[in-house]
Amino acid sequence: MNTINAKAFGTIAADASLEEMTIARREVLAKDIEIEILYCGVCHSDLHTARNDWGGTQYPAVPGHEIVGRVTKVGSEVTKLKVGDLAGVGCLVDSCHTCDSCKNDLEQYCLNGFTGTYNGRDIHLGGHTYGGYSQKVVVDEHFVLKVPANLNLAAVAPLLCAGITTWSPLKHWNVGKGSKVAVVGLGGLGHMAIKLAKGLGAEVTLFSRTPDKEKDALELGADAVVISTDNNQMNAVSGKFDLIIDTVPYVHDVNPYVATLSISGTLVLVGYLGGLEPILNTVPMILGRKSVAGSVIGGIAETQEMLDFCGKHNIVSEIEIIKMQEINEAYERMLKSDVRYRFVIDMASLK
Repeated sequence: MNTINAKAFGTIAADASLEEMTIARREVLAKDIEIEILYCGVCHSDLHTARNDWGGTQYPAVPGHEIVGRVTKVGSEVTKLKVGDLAGVGCLVDSCHTCDSCKNDLEQYCLNGFTGTYNGRDIHLGGHTYGGYSQKVVVDEHFVLKVPANLNLAAVAPLLCAGITTWSPLKHWNVGKGSKVAVVGLGGLGHMAIKLAKGLGAEVTLFSRTPDKEKDALELGADAVVISTDNNQMNAVSGKFDLIIDTVPYVHDVNPYVATLSISGTLVLVGYLGGLEPILNTVPMILGRKSVAGSVIGGIAETQEMLDFCGKHNIVSEIEIIKMQEINEAYERMLKSDVRYRFVIDMASLK
């Protein structure tokens, strides 16, 4: 298969810094779209993959799955977009298209395993896929998204992971006017959960361990902030929330939050993978038909719905723009939660 070279930033080992490298992209096939990447968001998953925190990273690794740019080439059978259009690519670049999940627009739950934008199996070139820390990307048109032209393009990038990760549970659990939604954790995911829930008409509360996030949360649209370490404040919201979106990325006690769910309410974990400690107490769950659930990203149709909604309601991420060459420093700052609330790389710096 014919390939083209592209400049990229990646790492050759878990303990190595990210640096400039050259990668191969396929020439466009009949259903493919080639995108010049203008901006790429920086997600915690990028850092975890680069450093092999989850195991299974294939090197060289080129992270990045919050991609926005401009279409530079289209294959002969492409109908979705044309050269010059704005386009986005999120966490998925392929799936089997044939299983029940894929047929129901749930590609993120592909029963045969979806292809991640990076560190996935590259069925065209062999080896593994490379992400958006690069000049260009070539993707099957089904997995390319239309980007609303009225939004700040750099600030759209994090919608393709942080946005859809919080939008999907909001939609699945039917959040709308009159819903009472709480968000645990105010980071890249949490700040989008507040904005999107508010956009859908919900009454939104932030759970925070310390009062220092209160001003930010209210500016982002939250109606209230509850300090989760204050028993009086927690007791005051007992049985209140229809849905809690828990964005905390490490092991933590979810039992105090379950107590704040209404009858038939759900706490959905979107940030943490692994065992819960301390153990989940089922008493309030059984006596109140309460659920603890999980959710990951969203399907392509759902992601497009979210982008269209954001275009209509002028919702984007709060971002700090960095140069590609500053990525190693940005990773260290991310580990300290020293970003408000998402880094976005200006890919012009790679030229």
